[in-house]
Formats: sequence, C-alpha cells, structure tokens
Amino acid sequence: MSTVASQKVVSIDYTLKNNNGEVLDTSNGREPLSYLHGSGNIIPGLEKALEGKQAGEQLAVTIEPAEAYGERDERMVQQIPKEQFAEIPELAVGQQVRGQTPEGTHVLTVVDIADDAVTVDANHQLAGETLNFEVKVVEVRDATEEELQHGHAHGAGGHQH
Repeated sequence: MSTVASQKVVSIDYTLKNNNGEVLDTSNGREPLSYLHGSGNIIPGLEKALEGKQAGEQLAVTIEPAEAYGERDERMVQQIPKEQFAEIPELAVGQQVRGQTPEGTHVLTVVDIADDAVTVDANHQLAGETLNFEVKVVEVRDATEEELQHGHAHGAGGHQH
C-alpha cells in the first residue's frame, strides 16, 4: 500500500472548520481534492499532518496560522485611488479583485468604498485563522512524469487547476 510522501499524488476528502465550528470549505458532494505532495500545493500544516498516512486513514488536524495562511498583516490593508477601479462596474464591499504589486498579482478584497478611494485587503481571507480539518485519505499513487514537471496533480481528464 502506498504511503503519503514527496512526489506522490494524494487524494483527500476534507471538511475545514474555523474555531467556532463553522464549515469554511468541504469536498462533500465534490470529487476528492488531489494534490502533489511536497510541492506546496496545500498549506504546510496539512501537508505535514498527512505525511506517512495511507489510503483509508482518517485524521482530525488543528493548524495554527503560521502553518496555514499566516498571521494577518495590517500593512496589507491599503487605500487606492478610486479611479484605478474605473473599469470594474458595480464595485462592492466584499468583492475580490486582482491587483498588481511589486511581488506579482494578488487577490484583493474590497473592504470599504469612499468617494475618492477604495480600501483593499491583500491578506488571504483565512490569514490569522486557526484551521480545523477532518481529512480522509482516499488514494495515494505515484505521480506521472508530467505531474512532476508541472508541480501539481492532474485530474482524471487531464489538467486540474
């Protein structure tokens, strides 16, 4: 039986809850999540918890922010002149937009809209959150050469993003 290790494609069923017990994400009703272990496709804390597991194993894992999406960084909340959003009709609080920064493209969440400026937050929506996963390992298999080259798992019909 295959064991979760670097360069294995791992398929998991999962439910993610915050500390209040609210479900934030789940694979229930969907295909299992497949990822290439050891390639940074999933958060570090979950990858570490799955290391050495086998198909059929179930685990409950609590992951602190440092091993998940990091701590919130208030420097990542910024005001941007409203005219830079001119091409986005019906801009709304809570909306996610892509923004260019010196580090590349980031997803920004609109947190406030004023007459002349838009406040955006570049923190991941789960930054600062302790994450609670219930995970079942569905399958562990060797990665194909193409998956290893691309650095991620491919779904049953080819590419998976």
